[in-house]
Amino acid sequence: MTSDRSDLPPRRVVGTEALAALAVPARFAILDHLLSAGPRTASQCASVVGESASNCSWHLRALAKVGLVEPAEGAAADGRTRPWQATAAGFDFSGDAGPAARLARTAVEGVSAQHANDAFHRYLARRDPLPDAWTDVSGAHEYALDVTPDELRALIDQLDALIRPYVRPIRKRSPEGGEIVHVTLRAFPDPGVRGDHGDAA
Repeated sequence: MTSDRSDLPPRRVVGTEALAALAVPARFAILDHLLSAGPRTASQCASVVGESASNCSWHLRALAKVGLVEPAEGAAADGRTRPWQATAAGFDFSGDAGPAARLARTAVEGVSAQHANDAFHRYLARRDPLPDAWTDVSGAHEYALDVTPDELRALIDQLDALIRPYVRPIRKRSPEGGEIVHVTLRAFPDPGVRGDHGDAA
């Protein structure tokens, strides 16, 4: 995915090894948390992703090995109290085109979809106490588009250019009243109607 906004920091292109690391749900959740919340320690990640601090420390080292996270500036030497941060404001997993990369990419996309679904269900379970200002604008929006591959690519690029200025690592100072909001975009040929676009006889 590319963006027309040349003033935004580029996504870091990563390869098969990083994809394989992210296919572990806990690691995907940790990286997502660092991108959403900023630098965090293994103990702080543990309370969010449902793993022990020692497990999170191990996962963070695995993510660092493939270039997805790094110790935050001025980080302490001790593993559990050391804050970690994502190495980029976003990542591009389209770098490798071989069979291993395709398998790893499919696995990561499945983990990503499940992670997003779980987060949305947690939101639904805790929605009632939220202010109306948030519940009025939150929710699921679904569209069935009739597009060509080129049109879909152009549309995603346009949406990306609109959305990326607001992502947490780029918009470092949250405005008054701001919250971290997850926006999930999935685009794929509908398997229920693919190849069946013609009029009924």
